[in-house]
Amino acid sequence: MANSVVDRHPAIAPTDSPPRDRIRRLVWKIAIATLLLMAVGSATRVMNAGLACPDWPLCYGKLVPTQQMNLQVFLEWFHRLDAGLIGLSAIALAGLSWWDRRELPGWLPFASTGALGLIVFQALLGGLTVTELLRFDIVTAHLGTALLFFTTLLIIGMALLPYQGTGSVGKLPWIGLFAAIFVYVQSLLGGLVGSQWALHQCFGYNQLCTVMNSHIFGVVPPTVTIIALVVLAFRTPALHPKLRQLARWAGILLLLQIGLGIATFYEHLQVELLTVSHQATGAALLGTLVAFTVLALRDRAGSVRV
Repeated sequence: MANSVVDRHPAIAPTDSPPRDRIRRLVWKIAIATLLLMAVGSATRVMNAGLACPDWPLCYGKLVPTQQMNLQVFLEWFHRLDAGLIGLSAIALAGLSWWDRRELPGWLPFASTGALGLIVFQALLGGLTVTELLRFDIVTAHLGTALLFFTTLLIIGMALLPYQGTGSVGKLPWIGLFAAIFVYVQSLLGGLVGSQWALHQCFGYNQLCTVMNSHIFGVVPPTVTIIALVVLAFRTPALHPKLRQLARWAGILLLLQIGLGIATFYEHLQVELLTVSHQATGAALLGTLVAFTVLALRDRAGSVRV
């Protein structure tokens, strides 16, 4: 159905018109750039480069601060450059969605406009992280908004993907949804740990241990839910191969994320590559669960004949 995010007719895959294909390819490019942006943002934080550019939106009052350029300045400058390119791409996405709205699903222009609103809000938070000197709540909100923008892009992309379901998903859509929510909350807790340097504070001064422990014990709900998702996905007969593949990747990323988390903990956040990989893997895990949930909901909705 043109006005629904999920397709209610699995036997008939959506027509992949040129505008639809163009929008979908743009969405995936923006999603990849956003994942890179979050990784660079994490590197900026762990390398203590968040204030390497003391002003905003320029850096030392210039578009390219060639005289002040070093690794820390480059990280912060490149982070802003990537964010600016993503913002321009989001404007293009919204503009194309409204321009071709007669040939696109009715929900798409509103979804793309919502995504644009998120990236504008994200830019404002980015400016505040500098002007407010990396205040922990703003830094965490900055990460949370980036993840919301990322998941919005994935929802749009998976909803536009040609897909013919089998109608055998059962409760998998809801398990995937809860798993995605748990991972998002756990990512925010991780953001709080990082922005407050809670690991160092707890080990060194016996402070902020509650924040650190909440992130450690917070791993249980998403782990249990993802394990249930993987097991049920492989025990469900006639499940679509794409859903089974996404479930497999969710399990792999979960194991990788737990391993990176343990290594990061024992290294006390001193190995920058581990910390950046930990956050990037968490974002990839969240994206995989969102993609699974959208396809599973489309599959389930398609099994309800209208």
